[in-house]
Amino acid sequence: MNNKKKIANLIFPDIQETIADLEQKYPKRNLPEGAIVTRFAPSPTGFLHTGSLFTSLVSARFAHQTGGIFFMRLEDTDQKREIEGSGEKVLEQLHIFGITPDESYLTGGMYGPYVQSERKEIYHTVIKEMIEKDLAYPCFCTHDELDEIRAVQEEKNVLPGYYGEYAKCRKLTEEEVIAKLENQEPYVIRFKSHRDQDTEMSFTDAIRGTITFSPPVNVQDIVIMKGDQLPTYHFAHVVDDHFMRTTHVTRGEEWMPSVPNHLALFEALGFELPIYCHFPVIMKLDDGKRRKLSKRKDVEASVDYFLEQGYPIEGFLEYLMTLANSNFEEWRLEHPMDDIYDFNLSFEKMSLDGALFDLEKIRSISKDRLGLMDADTFVQKAYEYAVQYSEGLKKVIDQNPDYFREIINIERNPEKPRKDYEKYSDILSVIDFMYDEYWLVRFESGLQFNERYQAEDLISILEEYQDNFRLDVSQEEWFDDMKNLAINRKFAARGKDFKKNPELYIGTIGDYAEILRLATCAKKNTPNFYFVLKILGENRVKQRIQKTLEYLKQS
Repeated sequence: MNNKKKIANLIFPDIQETIADLEQKYPKRNLPEGAIVTRFAPSPTGFLHTGSLFTSLVSARFAHQTGGIFFMRLEDTDQKREIEGSGEKVLEQLHIFGITPDESYLTGGMYGPYVQSERKEIYHTVIKEMIEKDLAYPCFCTHDELDEIRAVQEEKNVLPGYYGEYAKCRKLTEEEVIAKLENQEPYVIRFKSHRDQDTEMSFTDAIRGTITFSPPVNVQDIVIMKGDQLPTYHFAHVVDDHFMRTTHVTRGEEWMPSVPNHLALFEALGFELPIYCHFPVIMKLDDGKRRKLSKRKDVEASVDYFLEQGYPIEGFLEYLMTLANSNFEEWRLEHPMDDIYDFNLSFEKMSLDGALFDLEKIRSISKDRLGLMDADTFVQKAYEYAVQYSEGLKKVIDQNPDYFREIINIERNPEKPRKDYEKYSDILSVIDFMYDEYWLVRFESGLQFNERYQAEDLISILEEYQDNFRLDVSQEEWFDDMKNLAINRKFAARGKDFKKNPELYIGTIGDYAEILRLATCAKKNTPNFYFVLKILGENRVKQRIQKTLEYLKQS
């Protein structure tokens, strides 16, 4: 046995397999030509980030639209930062957004384990062979020794890091390494770089085209296995994505500077290079400056925020699709009712710049999606939201589901449906007046009638309406009745008439309707007033007007 094999066996005495064995164990996937294999590889360190949801959505779509595979791998090698249960929560949240990996550590698959800490034997198999082939070596440098090297480099004003003449342990003889190992000195494993400082490196990104890194590049002897026997991100990525047969590495552009390290490892190991696809990072404007959406600073960085607020899943995913491809919005205008997954994503249409997060756009898209939803679906999704996040909304639905549906269905079927709701958490504040207990709270907080009208004027208007309104007629007939009552009281039929000759009128029909709304709904803005009155019913309308009259007579 030569010394390199002895070193490898001292470090990994229980490893018997070889890289060739792993190649047989994890063969190329049997998929149709052109099928893409992508992955989502979160760390179990907290909530699902909005940017991670974007990455997983796009990665899943590229895989599934080509008949490929989308899998999830949990990258838990930084165990000091791990938050127990966060991996399961991420999968649960992905499922809520309709993104279910074909393979994961919960469902399994042929290319597992799907948790990095459980893949230790695979990493050790590869590293053992790398040591035998002089592609890696143990490094025994302490933190103090590394600090000394850094201090010398700073003094000389040279490239910092562990390389060349500064790679102290690279110069150890094999006998010295064996002695240190037998003496059980702590160590890490470093990749043995064979590149010089004057060579540039290039690769082709599916989104950004050819990227060239200027020298010095890939000269560092980077750590590939830490002292806890677990791999670093750089090494684990190369090994995992090779043996899990990832065809397209889809990730945020913040990983771009790491590509040279990854290319060097792929090259040294003789592994086929996957196609890299670096997505734009989601940005936010802060005091006029663009910055990355931050877990620490921005509540909207967590998808929990959107779930708790009740933004419709369909609307939020549609917004992310607008960030993914520049031509999605044009497609949506032509296909307003189609599923977003009928749209095929394209790498060529992805933005090169960080996408600017736009909450107003999310609100607008969500209004559209909720407006187009049929009443039964809306009620079902609203109730699902209420069960988890809103006891008040759940209570009113439980009181009378049919009554709630009738309210929600107001003008839901026309070609241009009403857009009364932005998110499920808005529902109760928009329609609470339809329930007597909420109406009474609004009523007792005070009715804000236009100061232009005296109490006696309001009383006269409401008494007349109370005696003359009809709800057993069409909307047009009802409106004509209201219009005639208003005109007889010198309310202008048209706003422009009032504006032209204000001295001839006491207001507009809109002002008249506002008085009726306040008397019956205790608020100035409601869904279609005719349907509101129809659903409340004649008796309740009269009761509310009567209570308002009593209030006005006492004021």
